[in-house]
Amino acid sequence: MSMRRLIVSLLPLIGIAGMAGTADRVLADQLILNSYGGPYEDIIRERIIEPFEAETGIEVIYDAVGSSSQDYAKIKATGGRPGFDIVVMTAAQALQGCQEGLLVKLPLDLIGELSALSPRLSGVAGPCGAVHEVQYMSLLYRTDHVEGVPSSWNLLLDPGLSGRVILPTFQNVMAVNLLQVMSVMNGGGLVDDLDPGFAAMAGIARQSIGFEQSSAILESYIKDGSVWAMPFWNGRAQLLVDSGAPVDYVRPREGTIPLIATLSVPVGAENKEAAFRFIDFFLRKSSQEAWVEGYRVGSARTDIVVPEELRDRQIPEVELDTLLLPDLALMAERMPVWSERWDRDVVPAAR
Repeated sequence: MSMRRLIVSLLPLIGIAGMAGTADRVLADQLILNSYGGPYEDIIRERIIEPFEAETGIEVIYDAVGSSSQDYAKIKATGGRPGFDIVVMTAAQALQGCQEGLLVKLPLDLIGELSALSPRLSGVAGPCGAVHEVQYMSLLYRTDHVEGVPSSWNLLLDPGLSGRVILPTFQNVMAVNLLQVMSVMNGGGLVDDLDPGFAAMAGIARQSIGFEQSSAILESYIKDGSVWAMPFWNGRAQLLVDSGAPVDYVRPREGTIPLIATLSVPVGAENKEAAFRFIDFFLRKSSQEAWVEGYRVGSARTDIVVPEELRDRQIPEVELDTLLLPDLALMAERMPVWSERWDRDVVPAAR
């Protein structure tokens, strides 16, 4: 993708030319949004990008490259100048980017809709991340191969599913979250004492047919029936249910970890003002309602109207205390060590 942009469009001077304190206002007519491909891209184009372009005249160039961890690695490697203006990541990367001075602290005066978000969820993401959706890791399964409605993550260890499980790669935070859940289930912790989790994940890996990073590729396995069970974000799982595929998903009794997705602006972004306008647009009530209805996820706004068929499948704010919430700052510190151990203990156990 070319990193060239149209520089700016100059708006007319307001008032008498040369008057003290008067200046041309500069607005970028393009911005580059780095996010995900697959169904996500189709839905965000229809529900958010096209309405934003129609309202503002700002062209959004869509860059569907990389996972959250890969995108942040690019931001870090370039000193905050990755070539895109807005990036979709998770609260973990938003916090880390703030601490390392690589992401902009979002201005409340320019992004007024930030004040409408749940303070608890905004607090998790920190000042550099605007929470635009909330999901949770669910257990997705084939209804034509799994008997009854499963209630435990231990389904992934069922001998009857040997060779019918697939796992995300460690670069997909879903793998990290499953590791943490399995750790807690087996007497360990979320960020400390993960030995029980790694042992359990090695067991699941022995059941699996391998690892995939992309959610779009992961879901292709369960759609074609080669996989019967796997962890998956509930919004994407709901899209599969809606499509008529013989699948369903549950929030297992042992608990789960939420995915708090954020919009962030790298410090070296060339079109910050346009980026702030996009974030404000995405967070407004009507946009959040359109996004929840289209992508089947939750919102950090409590004043939106949620489609009736989704209400029982999402986690309301009052139930957030029932979730497993790891310390994201500690996670960021320990991820490199965990990644090495994953490659050493989990990957070799796969079929």
